[in-house]
Amino acid sequence: MEDAVLETTLETPLTERVEAILLIIDEPIALVALAASVHAPVPAVRQTLESLAEDYDGRGRGPRRGFELREVGGGWRLYVREEHDDLVADFIGGQAPARLSQAALETLAVIAYKQPVTRGQVASIRAVNVDSVVRTLLARGLITELFADAETGAINYGTSDQLLQHLGINSIDELPPISPLLDDGADGFDEGVTR
Repeated sequence: MEDAVLETTLETPLTERVEAILLIIDEPIALVALAASVHAPVPAVRQTLESLAEDYDGRGRGPRRGFELREVGGGWRLYVREEHDDLVADFIGGQAPARLSQAALETLAVIAYKQPVTRGQVASIRAVNVDSVVRTLLARGLITELFADAETGAINYGTSDQLLQHLGINSIDELPPISPLLDDGADGFDEGVTR
């Protein structure tokens, strides 16, 4: 029975087999894992992925699609194109999973930009207790425990691969620089006024 299923699978074009897997995954799949699942050599699967990405971008025979194929977080996955985010968000509406609170977003930003960082360091930067927020971020899989400090035993936190996938980036180095977003402290001071 299994041989018959494998034979039928191998008769199906590689592009169709790859697309079938890409449609059902909910996190990026590594190239080697994808090749194993479609029973094809890694170079052939890579070439298929690259051809599909070009096709979805409208550089192939068909029109540009509302989704794109990206290599993210060490694997490949289909994503809605950024210009359709609002449309999709409106469609999903109240069905979206619970959003992160402002405190959670701020804590996550501190961890993302300062990692590896301890809970105490995050609390010092935010000037509030972050214990429950860190537990929430850990429970949602957005941050991870990296290591315990040898001297103090304090756990150092960093971002998880799941967060990278949610953000659609390959590494934390792809985060935008934060300095242009920070207040320079000049507001409230009039030029030329000295005391």
